[in-house]
This record gives sequence, C-alpha cells and structure tokens, in this order.
Amino acid sequence: MKANLLRAFDETEFGPARTLNLRESLPTAAEARFRAENWLRQRQASGTEELLIVTGRGKGSPDGIPVIKAEILALLHALRRQGVVTSWSEHSQGAIIVKPASMKELLSAPRRHRDSKREKQNSHSELQPTIVFPGLSAETTKALRELAELSLNELGIQDTAGLIETEMTRKLSLLVRSLPESGDRERALQAVIIRAIEELHVR
Repeated sequence: MKANLLRAFDETEFGPARTLNLRESLPTAAEARFRAENWLRQRQASGTEELLIVTGRGKGSPDGIPVIKAEILALLHALRRQGVVTSWSEHSQGAIIVKPASMKELLSAPRRHRDSKREKQNSHSELQPTIVFPGLSAETTKALRELAELSLNELGIQDTAGLIETEMTRKLSLLVRSLPESGDRERALQAVIIRAIEELHVR
C-alpha cells in the first residue's frame, strides 16, 4: 500500500513526460541503458528540469541484485562527462532523480581524444569545400553555422574560417542524438540549435 501511494505521488509530481519507467517493461540491462540515454538526451534538448527514472529495486533480478539500477548509474556517470546530465540523487530504493545539463554544457563538454585527433586532421585538410549538409535546409544550415561560430568564439578562437565546417559537423553529431526518432526531425533540430544559440548568448 505504501509503495503504491509513493508511486502515485511520483506520477503526480513528475508526470508522464518527465518519468521513464523501466520497471514496468522489464528490459535487459542493455535495453534499459539504450532507452534511458535516448530519453535523457531528448529531455535535455527540450529544456526539461528534473526527471525521474524508475529502475525498480531489483527484487526480481538474480540474487536480488538491482542490475538495471546499476546500469543506469553507470550511464549517468558517462553522460555527466559528456555534458548531458549534471547531477542525480536517489529518490527511493527503486527510483533516481536526474537533472539534465544545459545545451551549453553539452556543446562545451571535453572532447574525447579520438574526436579531437580527427577534427585536427580535418581542419588541416587542403580542401575546404562549400558547407553543405545533405538533407538540411538552408535555414537549418545557417543556424548550425551560427552555432559553430559562437562555440569557437567561446573558446577564444577568432580566426574560424578553416574550422567552421569541422565545428558544424561536430555540433550536428552531438545534437542529432537529442532528436526524437519520429516526426519532423529537422524542425526539432532547428529548435535545439536555436535553444543552444540562445544559451550561448547568455553569459
């Protein structure tokens, strides 16, 4: 009875849009991690504040070990390094409250070594073609370029001419992971880019 009351309170406080219930569908650890990462990235892009992930207490797991909860905690540590979440806390034995990071934190997160190496190679390429991203409208490409220029300026780089395309590609690869799997994905991308630009303008 007490557990049911707590669950009802959580559903009222957070609502379905801010709650990911992994307990009901009984996913594997890998499935739970995949679903949680996609969900958290999408909620970050939409500007949601605190979120609730229901993992369950692991009573049905072998030896009673909360496998899903452990997997989600490992994911949260990784996503904090990537600028997707800022913090989390245990809400109950089977639920975690998560605070998404800002888009500015996502875009300024430290780059992995292999990404930095690849970008350095690209920036020194002799070919600097006209920036065209197949499938994106001129409006979206223009907004993406503005975001890339702002990001480079944030890093103190004034001469951005040879780095713009590389930075646009990097930003696109980061933001695309925040988009919903269905619907008007380009419109969603435009909204995320605009939100990121607005955050970068706020000092």
